[in-house]
Amino acid sequence: MPHVTVGSEGADPIEIYYEDHGAGRPVVLSHGYPLSGQAWEKQVSALVAAGYRAITYDRRGWGNSSQPDGGYDVDTFADDLNALLTQLDVRDAILVGHSMGTGDVARYLGRHGTDRVAKAVLMSPIPPFLLKTDDNPEGAPQSLFDGFVQAARADRNGWLKQFLENFYNVDVYGGSLVSEEAFQASVNVAVAGSPVAAVACIPTWLTDFRADLPKIDVPVLVIQGDEDRVLPIGVTGQRLSAFIADSRLLVIEGGPHAIAWTHSDQVNAALLDFCAK
Repeated sequence: MPHVTVGSEGADPIEIYYEDHGAGRPVVLSHGYPLSGQAWEKQVSALVAAGYRAITYDRRGWGNSSQPDGGYDVDTFADDLNALLTQLDVRDAILVGHSMGTGDVARYLGRHGTDRVAKAVLMSPIPPFLLKTDDNPEGAPQSLFDGFVQAARADRNGWLKQFLENFYNVDVYGGSLVSEEAFQASVNVAVAGSPVAAVACIPTWLTDFRADLPKIDVPVLVIQGDEDRVLPIGVTGQRLSAFIADSRLLVIEGGPHAIAWTHSDQVNAALLDFCAK
């Protein structure tokens, strides 16, 4: 299996697993919590068919990547992405993030710049800043996220299943836009992830990206469902135009957090149109 080495823990290398499909302009896709690069299945097939090179990878702690005890912070995630792009010598890329992956993309662009990147897509985004503070009254209270951490520590498998139910809006779309088998496959990926990562990733959702976003000097497409229960659009996607100079928001009517799966036809059409411009 292809991996890039991004560091070490003791005598063991920390490796990031990736898949590289197709040829043409590279599109690099960063997945959300608590899944893996497999979550981009419907986008990879569409991109390759349209003549693009689709590169997916598993964030540390998930999928086929290493499961170290540390490094679960946004700077390290961005550095892992930088190592992947550097070792594969990816240039003129389109970066696509979903959910937690949008944090990786935003911090990468803020930390490493856009020399290798031509455009970016933020899908069901975490930025700009989720935590409620005096200068960010739109955010959610710290106690909410403390509760998430407690739930993940007390019953990781139960927490992940409940999270994914809201991820897909299973009560609305279960059996139609997400089959029982597809939902169970996501649960299987989630529970196979690192127990450390399942808890340690949660505090990263409170990262303040407001300093990163104005540094993004490439076109950005924001795609989000108006029924996103995980990251409500009013706190996230609708606020990004105030921070990113060249950005456009596409709202998917009825779309849950997992729009890349449930509303893949609309998402893929928008993604391919944005890539082609």
